[in-house]
Amino acid sequence: MPTTSCHPLAPHRKLRIPDWYVSTLMLERTVDAILRRVTLRRDYDIPYLAGYSQDGRTIYIDRHLPRTFTDKGRTVEVDRYLILHEAVEKALIDELDLHYLHAHQIATRAEESAVRADRISWRAYDRFMQQYVKAVGDERLHHVPADLDLKPYRDEHDRDLMARMEKAELPGYATRRRKP
Repeated sequence: MPTTSCHPLAPHRKLRIPDWYVSTLMLERTVDAILRRVTLRRDYDIPYLAGYSQDGRTIYIDRHLPRTFTDKGRTVEVDRYLILHEAVEKALIDELDLHYLHAHQIATRAEESAVRADRISWRAYDRFMQQYVKAVGDERLHHVPADLDLKPYRDEHDRDLMARMEKAELPGYATRRRKP
């Protein structure tokens, strides 16, 4: 099978149910396709744990977030779920012009579906993430990517965060904040 197909390592396999039903196999293939289309960066301070570049080609995950957590003795890598969330959110905002909060809700449901499809407790996963959202949200921002899409922060009217980003004198911030 050519490597340009949507899932080069696994041939098409007929499912026992109609392929329009949500299935773990189809969800895994979707996540894998997204992972091949974006670049992951984990070397920045990212408000609210994760974000994306203005062009959507780069997904940023906060440098302080551990790459794994343990659920019932099993080590779980978290990047793929955050990448799915951010890619879905960005696509809904850009392609359908949804408000951030609406896109975020749908992206969270996609993230939850992927977590549950991998037989991971959503409650444990979410508890892990929430403890880092608070810790990261309280820190000073030192190293934020210049191309971080600021629309989610503007849509949420997070004035405190926007002020902290401005104080950090982020490259290109002054010109980006004036865009509609």
